[in-house]
Amino acid sequence: MKTTILNHKYIEQEITSNAGKEFRYRWSHGATTKHLGDGMIIYSMMYFFKPTISVCLGSGNGFVPRIMWTCLTDLKYEGFNTDESRVILVDAVNGINGAPDWTEEDSFYRTNFNSEWLHSTTEEAYYEYFVKRDIKIDMLWIDADHTLKGVKKDFELYSEMMSDKGIIMIHDTDEKYVNNFIETKEHEDYDLSGPSEFIKTLDGDKFEILNLFNYGIEKDFPSSTGITIVRKKWI
Repeated sequence: MKTTILNHKYIEQEITSNAGKEFRYRWSHGATTKHLGDGMIIYSMMYFFKPTISVCLGSGNGFVPRIMWTCLTDLKYEGFNTDESRVILVDAVNGINGAPDWTEEDSFYRTNFNSEWLHSTTEEAYYEYFVKRDIKIDMLWIDADHTLKGVKKDFELYSEMMSDKGIIMIHDTDEKYVNNFIETKEHEDYDLSGPSEFIKTLDGDKFEILNLFNYGIEKDFPSSTGITIVRKKWI
């Protein structure tokens, strides 16, 4: 039996599927049944920085928040204190960009991953939840409204709530992906115009910016729709 640093049985059953049942949007992360795709980047960022407050704007059927929560449980197993750590998922479930499959309390996602769910738009959650509680975010995933206006608003609002060394990850930022994706049975038309246009407006004097695009590296496997990592510069 091959020895691997990854528990592929767990990945196949819990992360890239719901107990063997495929779910939507996995393809946008370049993930397959055995392969985490850009989920490995998300896990690595969580594992390295050990955030206390992680916030996920938009669910994509729970791929990202389940990785966030799994990382926290792994860190706890390794001896780190994660008792105060939280994963907060913000999703209005309003039918825009599809409907997730985890809204029922007995869904696979909600019975296996202990993230919190704010059933509201990102703007409502910002003013009614985060601002009122003066919550500082350590790790932020932006993947909700994909229009340029929507991405811009989410970034401008939530970047004000980041902790001193907070990390922001924006999904779907690779504008060339549409012309380079590998067709899969679960692929669907995807508009990347908002996120990919927004990152062009980021001020390099104020932010550290890292684009992670992998289109075309492996011709026979799906690629990620792109992640852009942003952090305020501190002099």
